[in-house]
Amino acid sequence: MEIILPDPETGKRYNAQSAYLKKRFGKKTVKISLNGGFTCPNRDGTKGIGGCSYCSEKGSGDFGGDPAESISKQFEDVRSRLEKKWGTDLLYIPYFQANTGTYAPLERLKNLYEEALAQENAVGLAVSTRPDCISEETADYLGRLSERTYLTVELGLQTIHDRTAARLNRCHTYRDFLHGYRLLRSRGVNVCVHIINGLPGETPKMMLETAQALAELDIHGIKIHLLHIIRGTALAEQYERGEFSVLEPDEYVETVCDQLEVLPPSVVIERLTGDGDKSTLIAPLKSTNKKAILNGIDKELRRRGTVQGCRS
Repeated sequence: MEIILPDPETGKRYNAQSAYLKKRFGKKTVKISLNGGFTCPNRDGTKGIGGCSYCSEKGSGDFGGDPAESISKQFEDVRSRLEKKWGTDLLYIPYFQANTGTYAPLERLKNLYEEALAQENAVGLAVSTRPDCISEETADYLGRLSERTYLTVELGLQTIHDRTAARLNRCHTYRDFLHGYRLLRSRGVNVCVHIINGLPGETPKMMLETAQALAELDIHGIKIHLLHIIRGTALAEQYERGEFSVLEPDEYVETVCDQLEVLPPSVVIERLTGDGDKSTLIAPLKSTNKKAILNGIDKELRRRGTVQGCRS
């Protein structure tokens, strides 16, 4: 198996999304977070109520657009902010981030997705959803869509351990995840999987087992998150009662490096830590220094002399 050597331009020892997209499209390509006004079956009573215990009121779309605005208006608002940061020579991937991005009638999904793809310099589409919200009909459409654009469907797994998932009120199992994953992959749709390190009751060994299980699948990408305790969530109440502790930055760095070593080199690393909303973040407060965590991961991989996939 070919191993990812340190990138000569960035020095990264893993297959970073920014470099992957630049190589694929020829210039800097960034995601534009959108809010399609979706809800979630774990909020509306179909699967559960209250949502996952860690999920914010905005359905993990804290940095998305205003659902009262059209997709085109949201896109332009976010694009103008990104251009101030990186200039105008950019390509874009509209990203339906908030709540469950396939949880709606197919015709509504088509209208939202097609409007997003019609935006100037949009070269792909990303949709974040639950693995138990992929119907055969929706999977068929996504398969056709992936034949004409760079489509990635992001499935929230968080952990392969069903006991942990039940504690989080996920209201789906690892078996449910595999079913949704297979519906998409059988139609050629790229799948990116979200996992969270530091979930209540999980050990470093359990977190590594999640990465190892995903390494056996044909996933396109992965997003690795550090658990954030957000004010107003059920998890915040548990944390304040002292029912669990959060990972310290050095523990998180060690765990992520272990996971990177077992993930195949072809897997695109879309995220290595999350962006918590500082106005609602309770813990871990050190996670707001995202640069320090990313630098810590780079430093630890160099210290070990290892790279993504070296143990896969």
